[in-house]
Amino acid sequence: MVRDHRGSIFLEDAEILSNDAFDGDQFVLRVSAPKVAAAAEPGSFAHIRCDEMLPMRRPMSVMRTDPRAGWAEFLYKRVGKGTRLLADRKPGQRINLLGPIGVPFRPSPTCRRPLLIGGGVGIPPMVFLADRLRALGSETKPLVLMGSEVPFPFRPRPSQIIVPGMPHGVIACMPLMEDWGIPSRLASLEDFAGCFEGYVTDLAEAWIEAMAAENRAQVEIFACGPTPMLKATQALAASYGLPSQLCLEEYMACAVGGCAGCAVRIRTPDGPAMKRVCVDGPVFDGETVVFDGY
Repeated sequence: MVRDHRGSIFLEDAEILSNDAFDGDQFVLRVSAPKVAAAAEPGSFAHIRCDEMLPMRRPMSVMRTDPRAGWAEFLYKRVGKGTRLLADRKPGQRINLLGPIGVPFRPSPTCRRPLLIGGGVGIPPMVFLADRLRALGSETKPLVLMGSEVPFPFRPRPSQIIVPGMPHGVIACMPLMEDWGIPSRLASLEDFAGCFEGYVTDLAEAWIEAMAAENRAQVEIFACGPTPMLKATQALAASYGLPSQLCLEEYMACAVGGCAGCAVRIRTPDGPAMKRVCVDGPVFDGETVVFDGY
């Protein structure tokens, strides 16, 4: 119900702190938004007004926050009118945010080996989740796998963290993860140096397959990315009997549950039902998602 989210979603006039461009027409936007920064959780998103001349907002996953400093970060790709206008915005200018919105990731208390899989603009929730998981201590051992067919929105570097079961030569990592002490590896079909040559879900399968049975039983999968990647992740989890949580990407109009334009089919105890990605999700138990048309 929409009313379940009243009091937890804020309309905030945010100052742009930075709007940095990366290869592949990708941008990392950092804004001063204390309410969103304080309330956001991994998997939640904000509905952003890209420009005053464009009334329709754009949903963007939260990538990082600093509740003390009051900022939130978003990764986006310049592809349409809204993101083109947003890419032109400068530090000091203001944009309007509605958020944070949505059901976040909920790792189980017994999850000791979280596997985080992010594809393209599905990378941000994995960064946010990794940041939260590192606070759980050394008993929790996350691995972050990222895939992209355009240059990554950071400068990869060779990892110094050994990951048992990684295919030979797969050493490229996200520097931020490395600085946090969290192992990460990258995948692409574009022959980027140090990256796994193939789909990120194939890299995940190679890692899982190489594990001892007792370690594999501790794995829980979390993923966000394009629908084909999520469907492959669902199949991977099912083939090994692993729990999974999927963060879905859908076009949205209102983003607060009123229009139901982002509804997807979900399996429930009472049979299939249409659920709104914005407020019933975007995170769902992986086994419940029905990928119609894929």
